[in-house]
Amino acid sequence: MKIGTPRERVEGEKRVAMTPQSAIALKKLGYDCLIESGAGSAARFSDQAYRDAGVTVVADAAELWAQADVVAKIRPPGQTEVEMGHAGQVVISLLYPGQNTELLEALKTRGLTALAMDMVPRISRAQKMDVLSSMANIAGYRAVIEASNNFGRFFTGQITAAGKLPPAKVLVVGAGVAGLAAIGAAVSLGAITYAFDVRPEVAEQIESMGAEFVFLEFEQTQDSAATGGYAAPSSPEFQAKQLAKFRELAPDVDIVITTALIPGRPAPTLWTKDMVEAMKPGSVIVDLAAERGGNCELTVPDQAIETANGVKIIGYTDFPSRMATQASTLYSTNVRHMMDDLTPAKDGVPVVNMEDDVIRGATVTKDGVITFPPPPPKVQAIAKAMPKKAVVETAEERAAREFAEFRAAGRRQTWMLIAGAIVTLLIGSVAPPALMQHLMVFALSVFVGFQVIWNVAHSLHTPLMAVTNAISSIIILGALLQVGSSSLIVGVLAAFSILMASVNIFGGFLVTRRMLAMFQKS
Repeated sequence: MKIGTPRERVEGEKRVAMTPQSAIALKKLGYDCLIESGAGSAARFSDQAYRDAGVTVVADAAELWAQADVVAKIRPPGQTEVEMGHAGQVVISLLYPGQNTELLEALKTRGLTALAMDMVPRISRAQKMDVLSSMANIAGYRAVIEASNNFGRFFTGQITAAGKLPPAKVLVVGAGVAGLAAIGAAVSLGAITYAFDVRPEVAEQIESMGAEFVFLEFEQTQDSAATGGYAAPSSPEFQAKQLAKFRELAPDVDIVITTALIPGRPAPTLWTKDMVEAMKPGSVIVDLAAERGGNCELTVPDQAIETANGVKIIGYTDFPSRMATQASTLYSTNVRHMMDDLTPAKDGVPVVNMEDDVIRGATVTKDGVITFPPPPPKVQAIAKAMPKKAVVETAEERAAREFAEFRAAGRRQTWMLIAGAIVTLLIGSVAPPALMQHLMVFALSVFVGFQVIWNVAHSLHTPLMAVTNAISSIIILGALLQVGSSSLIVGVLAAFSILMASVNIFGGFLVTRRMLAMFQKS
């Protein structure tokens, strides 16, 4: 059977649902591949590249729809494209069935079997087909690039002969796939990055990427993660607390990237007009939810505007298309994995198995019947198995925890000292006095060295410094025991040893701290 990809008709759409590389994989599944002439040119895939991969290039969309048994697209098919289809044909595309009831009726009337790539269940087995995650990853990265282009200043801090330039401060609202991609890009560019999400369980992911999680002192009484891996709608009390926190942060941040959006629902308003007015001139807001109304109150979809106080608001809705080559590669790979599941015999014959959770979840029309919405998947959603209770530690709780840890550490040290004293007494009962003298010097030196390097800030505590400080501490203790020697030479050498070891320890820390202060983010 044949699988074809037409050129996208939506203005400005540069992606293509089949690449030469994915076509090679589809041919191994038993399919003959078709492509409309010029379909991949905007994504830098020439017709010749498709021919070299064994793909048949057809002249126009009508010929492709007439020949193909399976049609793979990106944007939902328009009415003209639906009319080109024929009964029994399989259409794989982004469909947004919750918002396109008229399209579903048209597909049903035409007898098309339609699979919505945006409806693939968010379960572990379906991650390889998760188009929403693939495109969100690109959108999050591209949002930071757009912000950098419009910000006009360094993201990272700079120390030059002309002075010190502070790093940019970036706030990412929403830590889903797009948010995490934005965090990674902002941190890699050297910005001080903050991130907020209504799910406190993602704090560990945010902090592991080098950003700071913005906590709210608010006790959640509901599950913060809804079915399907998205955040659940927040209570009015939580929303008020959240907006108050954003108003506090607005004057200090340079760039805001908002990603809060649940498919099928209007985007929540998280960045209000007064927050925009509180921001510094030259600041940038990138609204990734612009297509559904926007998280920023002043966002204009598909436009970049500048407010009266000099804040730029970017409301583009085509971020993945702005990286068409990469986006097409990822999307076509998702489609190829879907076709792999649809072709269990690898014989080029698609089988829409409605008993399969993934295929059933994506199928919205079949055999002249609308099958949307699908039943809940039999397996648990990916993001469901996280802690449900917000972990917000008050100052009193933190102090109590630190005191308990201090007491526990003190008890451990006491038992270690008792054990060490017992071992020393046992050795002293049989060892000669000379051995005990040297053994005590060694034990005390090790103890002092341990105390010198213990609880040192990680930024000042490289492995090399740890070793040299421990050795210097042993030298100091040995020299202190010998400085009162009756021999003048021994006493002088001991005094010099104390001096040099002290310089090595204290001077090393002082110089390192001053060097780090030059690059400290403020």
